[in-house]
Amino acid sequence: MKLYNLRNKLLPLFISPVLLISSCEKKEDKQAEDNNADGKSLSVDTEQPKKTFRLPYYNEAFFTPHWHSPDAPELASFHKIPAFELTNQQGASVTSKSLRGDIYIVNFFFTSCPGICPAVIRNMQIVEAAYPQDPNLSLLSFSVTPDKDDVETLSKYATKMKITSPSWHLLTGNRKKIYNLGRNAYFIEEDLGVKKTDDEFLHTENLVLIDGNQHIRGIYNGMNKTSIKQLIKDIKVLKTEDTPEVNSH
Repeated sequence: MKLYNLRNKLLPLFISPVLLISSCEKKEDKQAEDNNADGKSLSVDTEQPKKTFRLPYYNEAFFTPHWHSPDAPELASFHKIPAFELTNQQGASVTSKSLRGDIYIVNFFFTSCPGICPAVIRNMQIVEAAYPQDPNLSLLSFSVTPDKDDVETLSKYATKMKITSPSWHLLTGNRKKIYNLGRNAYFIEEDLGVKKTDDEFLHTENLVLIDGNQHIRGIYNGMNKTSIKQLIKDIKVLKTEDTPEVNSH
């Protein structure tokens, strides 16, 4: 019997929780109606907020929030994204070390995907547009069919989808390593409690937010406009954290 997919049901409503640290006056955002299925920008205020909120940390696939300050000693042994090295659409090497200190957003896709993937990519472009030319924000799109999505194919896909930012990496490489990152590092899938083999296809609309220390700070439904708006806000919150010096892996 197929395990009831709890997270898939809740994820459209899953809003990365934000902890109120001190009392303050919260300004209401005036947002446009969610009618941008064609990739138009959302109306979201991205001005720097007061340092009164923080995002939780996550360390497993059930995404139970853990509330720590950025300098908490518990974070020294808390779950981090492990070291990796893959190749982007320009043929350049992208490593966890090269991303050190950057906030980045992760999704998993494949270039021949006809529906979900292009829609998620367009919503990621909305997030990117909210922080134009931000030197400390990157986007990582991992191919789940790396045997087919070589550098040339990824380059053509980037042109087709109008992905031009040097901070947006479409990644290919060893399939086993990519799947291990997706399932055991980013916890990107929705089938909680279901053990999967490397042969089973990885396909999801989820986005994951990673901080400059390689910690997971949020998960979002990449097809849901409300969730995308929350991701934009959460990046803003994350950028205000007084993060200690980032250590290399």
